[in-house]
Amino acid sequence: MAVKSCFLLIIIFLKTSINSFAQNKLRTITELSADSSGWTAFKKATEIARNKFEILPADREKAKEALYQTQVTTHSIMGAIIYNTGGILFDNGWIRVLGSGNSRLNRSLPAWNKGKSFNDLGEQPKFLLVADDVVGGFFAINGGAFGKDMGQIYYLAPDDLKWEDLKIGYTDFINLCLVGNMDEFYGGLRWAAWKTDLVMVHGDEGFSIYPYLWTKEGKDINSDSRKIVPVQELYDFETNTLEQLHK
Repeated sequence: MAVKSCFLLIIIFLKTSINSFAQNKLRTITELSADSSGWTAFKKATEIARNKFEILPADREKAKEALYQTQVTTHSIMGAIIYNTGGILFDNGWIRVLGSGNSRLNRSLPAWNKGKSFNDLGEQPKFLLVADDVVGGFFAINGGAFGKDMGQIYYLAPDDLKWEDLKIGYTDFINLCLVGNMDEFYGGLRWAAWKTDLVMVHGDEGFSIYPYLWTKEGKDINSDSRKIVPVQELYDFETNTLEQLHK
């Protein structure tokens, strides 16, 4: 029995070591950026954009670091956006898609996710936050946290406080931002003067709205009060509230 137990322990140790090694074997920036077809595809998609968008310039060294930390290639649209942009502002800045960071959107995609979807470089995150909006909505790629439909975009909707499956992947999400009907998507979450108010909001901020949008009292967006707060505050409050509701 002792020999058998010892043998099992050795097997477990070897499996753990192999998994750990595979998990931490990171690709180099040269490998990750070798294929630039993702950026070509994105630029082609912007030619038919119906929604206003602004590509924020990337700092080359920060872009390399962000791509390396995310471990996605520039063959993908997401990798191309991380490597070639500091982020993208869609629809007058209502939606902020994360890239490698910029003074107007001072969050790279990996930096924003660290401590939320992963803790250490090389971990396989169960979700990945890729974008957010000014009313406290958060977009994430499912890595297993929300179900078996891996790679699908989920939206933490501020008006019902649950993760909703949008039934699209990252590339289709970017296309939605470019050509989709955003007024229809956001429904009653836009107030009369939202475009004017957006001018005051930094890419790392959003509107804290009261009464809360998921309550019966908060359904009239034009009557609700709005206060500009850090987007981190919105994320913490919503995810903590969501956790409490499901206990």
